Amino acid sequence: MEYIKLGNTGLDVSRICLGCMSFGIPNQGYPEWSLPEEESRKIIKHALDIGINFFDTANIYSGGSSEEILGRALKDFANREDVVIASKVYNTNKKGPNSRGLSRKIIMSEIELTLKRLQTDYIDLYIIHRWDEFTPIEETMEALHDLVKSGKVRYIGASSMYAWQFAKAQQVAKERGWTQFVSMQNKYNLFYREEEREMIPLLQDQKIAMTPYQPLAGGRLARFKDDQTVRAESQAANKSSTILYSDECENEINNRVEELAKKYKVGKSIISMSWIFSKSFITSALIGSSKTQQLDDAVLALNFKLSNDDIKYLEDAYIPHFLRF
Repeated sequence: MEYIKLGNTGLDVSRICLGCMSFGIPNQGYPEWSLPEEESRKIIKHALDIGINFFDTANIYSGGSSEEILGRALKDFANREDVVIASKVYNTNKKGPNSRGLSRKIIMSEIELTLKRLQTDYIDLYIIHRWDEFTPIEETMEALHDLVKSGKVRYIGASSMYAWQFAKAQQVAKERGWTQFVSMQNKYNLFYREEEREMIPLLQDQKIAMTPYQPLAGGRLARFKDDQTVRAESQAANKSSTILYSDECENEINNRVEELAKKYKVGKSIISMSWIFSKSFITSALIGSSKTQQLDDAVLALNFKLSNDDIKYLEDAYIPHFLRF
């Protein structure tokens, strides 16, 4: 396993981050294909065994049971100081007024629930899941700063927003001497590269860590065309995916990924993930795993090097499309 600093911080994280959205009590909250605890624990234990120290979850994954399962597993299998736990806040598991957003009330309430579910005194990386257009960013950034100063949060990060929104939040924090974001969790893969326009140059300029999700586009970039063994969770992920793809773009890129996979006699996921890891601006890629082999494949991809010609061949088929989070 390779380790890298999380942006401009002293925190070491593995180049592979285990995304825990698939863990949870099935049919409790969402998604309906959540893995039960016994299967989830096997994946978490395997992740630790292969050197992954970075784990990403959220307060709303499977109604909060993802955090509970991760918390119990890490307590049983690891020392708290040896792992880096990231969780998120925006939506909540309740309905009615004050049930979503980034108000001080919600942030202060949700951190307590997250800490309890994860059975920990602090979160290493607390991420705002979405941009809240109805709450002043000053209120949000001050609340996050207060969590850091209280010791309940070590670092803060952001996810899924426009570059101007991220820049505004950083400037507000800088002007007031508050804690700034150290990471951006955004969507990025061979099918969706719109972040290359503004967000990625901003992250590079400011030395902000990039931890992309959906590196395999919900499984689309991992399956061969003639593979009939499509898992139920992949079908659900495809149905609920918010990525705007061009069919022409997706089909051609898929063909090229498959062509290189057959050329090098590896899985499509190896080619797709190797392309992700070839980007110097990528800190750690989130891998949502439903079986241990997917983590092993990610490790193989980390050590598999595409040639410059291979990378160009994969990228030349891309067709720009609209930003969507």
